[in-house]
Parts: sequence; structure tokens; C-alpha cells
Amino acid sequence: MKHSLYIASLMLFFLASCTQQEKQDNTVINEGFAKGADISWLTEQENDGIKFYNRNNKETDCISVLKSCGMNAVRLRVWVNHSTGWCNKQDVLDKAKRAYAQQMRVMIDFHYSDFFCDPSRQNIPEEWTNYDLDQMCEAVAAHTSDVLQSLKAIGITPKWVQVGNETTNGMLWPMGKLWDDNGDMQDSWKRYVSLSNSGYDAVKKVFPETKVVIHIDNAWEDRLWWYKKFTAKGGKLDIIGLSHYPQTNSKKSWSEMNTLCATHVDQLSQTFNVPVIIAEVGTKSANPSLAAQVMTDFVNKVCISENCEGVFYWEPQVYNGWKPAEYNALGWGAYDMGAFTSNGQPAEAINVLFSVKR
Repeated sequence: MKHSLYIASLMLFFLASCTQQEKQDNTVINEGFAKGADISWLTEQENDGIKFYNRNNKETDCISVLKSCGMNAVRLRVWVNHSTGWCNKQDVLDKAKRAYAQQMRVMIDFHYSDFFCDPSRQNIPEEWTNYDLDQMCEAVAAHTSDVLQSLKAIGITPKWVQVGNETTNGMLWPMGKLWDDNGDMQDSWKRYVSLSNSGYDAVKKVFPETKVVIHIDNAWEDRLWWYKKFTAKGGKLDIIGLSHYPQTNSKKSWSEMNTLCATHVDQLSQTFNVPVIIAEVGTKSANPSLAAQVMTDFVNKVCISENCEGVFYWEPQVYNGWKPAEYNALGWGAYDMGAFTSNGQPAEAINVLFSVKR
């Protein structure tokens, strides 16, 4: 009962804090702990007529709504040539420009594909089909440079760049795939590292001070072995990136998942002497009160660590079952871990995350 009262009082504080910040002058301290969100779907949602509202129930730009709650960074994925145009270069530039105008730090997340990449899919862009390894490395470098030079031309310097998305089993399959059912494939780590380093080097040529993130999934799992293999083969990184969805494991409680995440953040940072960013996090939207409890536990275990440089909530602005039109043809359901209410306002979970004091 005492815990429930504590959570309730904490939520009231967060709501009051969010409302108070909306009255301020839009100034954000642009350094320190990254309280971020991946808002890559935003322009597509707006095109579909989705609206967003502040705590006073006034229709407001989504980035402004999230900023008023404490957001100080955004993450934007890049696809090479998606058929709809969403998340391709121009769409990324448009979103980055809007975010930068509101003093957001920007993370650019290269998928090196025409659609989503994760541990289950890392498809080569159609335009790069039949490239050999040297050509593929050149394509990675050219695509990375093209997007970053375009950002530079409009006055935007990303704070972070991800070279690949959840590349636990490599990227640009089959060439850059690390293993199959029989184990590691011959020279697979060498090929993957060549591809990854091509992206890393391209970032540094355009923005020498920008930090490069190498991002894999499942922060609750021990990933020390993975980064040891990656660095032993000459892989370059400035920051370790991890995904963490604490309510997605049927065999572990969300509390245990958060504890494991915290342990691995410290372990990885201390072993490789680099910061860790939780590049993706999300909580189930069906039960907002529970989602806030899960996020509070996550904040208290992970975000307090000096080894954690920041956290990005994945697509918090999704609500009421919205999904991209192409999901229907794919037979995919709607994303169920948004952090807005059915009224289009920030839910408790996102306020908990963005109220971190670091």
C-alpha cells in the first residue's frame, strides 16, 4: 500500500512538472543525460491525421509536447530507399530540422536496408543487390556520408550515429551475417567488421566529434562475449547501444529484466571503458499504471548509473492502435508499447523517464 501511494504521489509530481515546463521559454540544457525518444514514425502519423495534445488538452506539435515533459534528444532511423519514402533521407532531414530547432540532440540510426532491421532480418537494399564485399563497404560509406553531409548542409550536427540497428547477428545479409544454425560462418566476423568500420570511418570523416554507437538487442542478456569478439576483430565503437523491452520475456519478471539490464550496462561500460546508451526501451501501453511502475523501476536501476549516457523510448507517440498502412499487407499488428494516452497526451511512463534528474 505504501508503495502504491508513493507511485501515485510521484505521478502527480511528474504531471505538475510537465505542465510547469510547458510555460517556460523552450530552453533545454543540451548536454548531460539523454532523455530521448525515437520518433521516426512522426511524419507518417501526421500524414495520417494523428494529432497530439499537451497537458492542457491543446493540440500541439508532438516534439513540443515531449520537450515540455523533459525530452532533450531524438533518434531517427534511416532507410536507403523505402517504397513509401518514409524514413528515407529527405524525411529524416525534415524531422531532424524540426527537432534541432527545438534544441534537441539528434541520434541518426542507419539500418542499411530499405526497411526495418533487427536480429530476425537484415536485408540488403535492393539497389545494392549483387555487390561484392568491397562494393558493399563502399556503398555503406557512401550512404552514410550522403545523409550526414546533407545534415551538415542544413546546420545539423548529430550527437550520435548508429552504424546498424540491432546487429546482434551482423548486417547486410547474407554477406554480413555472423552465424547460422551451424554456428559462426567462415570469416563472418571479419566481413561484418569491415562493413561496420566502413560506416564508422564515414561518420568520422564528416563529423569527427560525433560518437558512433554499435547497437545490439536484449540488454537483459550477457552480451560481453559479443563485444569482445567485435573488438578483437578490429571493430570500432565509441558507445555501446542496447535495446531493452522489460515486459517481453515470459520467463522473467520485468523487475528481474531491469536488474539484469543494470548489471550489464555497468559490466559492458567498465570492461570496454565506453558509455552505454539504451537505444530502445518500451513498456506495454495496455496498462498505463503498470507501465509507469515498470519505468520507475527501470529508472531507479539503470538511469542512475553513471555508465549509462542516456535512454531513448521507442516511438512513444503511438496511440489508439495506429500503425503504418503497409502493416496490413504484411499481416502485422500495431505497436503496443506507445506511451501516449488514448486522448493523444503523454502517459505516465514517458513522464517518469523524462523526469530523470542527472
